[in-house]
Amino acid sequence: MAPDALAHVLRSLSNLFDAADYPDLLIGLGSPDDAAVYRLNDHQALVATVDFFTPIVDDPYAYGAIAAANALSDIYAMGGRPLLALNVAAFPANLPAETIAEILRGGAEKAMEAGAVVAGGHTVQDKEPKYGLAAIGLVHPNRMLTKGGARVGDRLVLTKPLGTGVITTALKRDQATPEQVAAATASMMQLNRTAAEAALAADVHAATDITGFGLLGHAAEMLERTVAVHGGIGFRFRFDRLPWLPGAVALGDRWVYPGGAHNNRKHYGPLVRLDPRLDEARQMLCFSPETSGGLLLAASPDRVAELLERLEQGWVVGEVVAMDPPGIEVLLAEG
Repeated sequence: MAPDALAHVLRSLSNLFDAADYPDLLIGLGSPDDAAVYRLNDHQALVATVDFFTPIVDDPYAYGAIAAANALSDIYAMGGRPLLALNVAAFPANLPAETIAEILRGGAEKAMEAGAVVAGGHTVQDKEPKYGLAAIGLVHPNRMLTKGGARVGDRLVLTKPLGTGVITTALKRDQATPEQVAAATASMMQLNRTAAEAALAADVHAATDITGFGLLGHAAEMLERTVAVHGGIGFRFRFDRLPWLPGAVALGDRWVYPGGAHNNRKHYGPLVRLDPRLDEARQMLCFSPETSGGLLLAASPDRVAELLERLEQGWVVGEVVAMDPPGIEVLLAEG
C-alpha cells in the first residue's frame, strides 16, 4: 500500500490495544517498527513479522529466495535471530507445479541459511503469484535494535547498495541488461544476518531496513521515532556517498522508476530538503522502493570503524545533526 493509505488504515487500529493493558508487547502498533516484539521473560522476546509480494524476477527459485530474505530482514532489523517461518502464498490454478515447487524451495533454502525452519504455511488461488513468509525470531529485550535512538554526531551507515527497484522495473520493461539483473538478484538474495550481528556488536543506536518506502522513506520513519526520543534531530545524507547497483543511476536518468517512488515522494517529501543541484531524476532515486535492501544504521562515531570492519560491506552515507525543525537533508556532495 502507498504510505498515505497505510497510515490512514492503521490509525484506526493503533488505539485498540492500550500499551498499559499489554506490558509485554514491547513493539506494536502504538510504537511501530520493522517487526512486533513480545517479551516472554527477562532474557527472551519474540520478534514477529510477515511479508509477501508478487514476482520481481523471472527465475522462480530466485523469487522465492528473495521473498524469504526480504521477510527475514525485518527480524534482523530488530536485532533478532530467526527461528521459525510459515509460507504465505497465492498461486494461479494454471501455474505449473514445478514452478511452485521452485518458489517454495528458494524460500525454504534461504530460511535454512538463516538458521530457521519452515514448518508449514497457507496457500490460496489467485490470478497473480504472491509469496513470502510469516516469520518468528528471538531477541533479548534489552538488546533490541529499533528505529528510535539515533543521536547527534552518529554516522549513518548503509549495508547494501541501492537500486533494486529501478532495475527490477527495467526488467519488466525489457530494458535491463543480464549483468544488472544478476547484480540486483544477488543483492536481494543476501541475508542481513551479518549486518545485524555487526550492528549489535558495535552497539548501534538505531536501525531499520530499506525496502518499499525507499531510502528516504525509511530514514523518515527512523527520524520520526528518534525525534520522539531525543527531540530536535535531523539526518543529513550525501548523494555522492550513496552506493548504487550497476546501471541503477543510468536507469533512473531514463525515468525507469516503480510507481511506488511517486507515492513515497508525495508522502515523505515534505520532510526532505533536497540539494537544488540534484536534478529531478537523481532526487527521485532516493525515494525509489527497494526490495530486500540493506540495513540503515546510526552508529556512534567512535564505533564506526569497528562496525565497518565487521560488515561484509558498508558505506558511511551521512550523519545525524541537530536540526530544528527536524528533517532530512540530501546534499549533492561535501561542502
